Amino acid sequence: MDTKTRAGEIVAGLKKEYPIPECTLDYTNAWQLLFNARLAAQCTDKRVNEVAVGLYRRFPTLEDFASADIAELEELIRPTGFFRVKSADLKNAAIMLLSEFGGKVPDNLDDLLKLPGVGRKVANLILGDVYNAPGAVVADTHCIRLSNRLGLCETKDPKKVEFALRELIDPAETNNFCHRLVLHGRAVCQARLPQCEKCCVAHLCKTAGMK
Repeated sequence: MDTKTRAGEIVAGLKKEYPIPECTLDYTNAWQLLFNARLAAQCTDKRVNEVAVGLYRRFPTLEDFASADIAELEELIRPTGFFRVKSADLKNAAIMLLSEFGGKVPDNLDDLLKLPGVGRKVANLILGDVYNAPGAVVADTHCIRLSNRLGLCETKDPKKVEFALRELIDPAETNNFCHRLVLHGRAVCQARLPQCEKCCVAHLCKTAGMK
């Protein structure tokens, strides 16, 4: 079986196991997803969701973020770690969204990457979850780990993983596939102790096959 065919079967297997591939970050609009994804760097989604409740109660609009007192913003997001750089990114992103994009989160990669603190991972998340753009690949830690274990790529470089998956997987499936990798990575294919005996795609996995 060639890699592309195997990738298609992995997609099908994970789709059956995780029929609802929801994003694990809570949000009510596009800019909240953008901000939450920035806060999630080096932090769990669970912690971000907890912090976000108070954050958006205090700063409910982009205008509020743009005029926010940076010290207050830092204190609110302190539990997510790296709070100084993250707070600056949120404030400056709000200013840029208002001044350059009319308060709307961009729908293309080039403009998204102009925003402070936004890299390809966050940009692809926005493109996939907000705009349903085909071919969006969120190369986060779960995606990188599982893609390598499954034998879909042989690199830890996020951009190379992104492009490898884009070559192998139906563009209509990539975004949901990445969400399913997160769910599977947390429940079964964990970093330290993968539970191959419980894995729905173990028969398609290069790593499990070597055990």
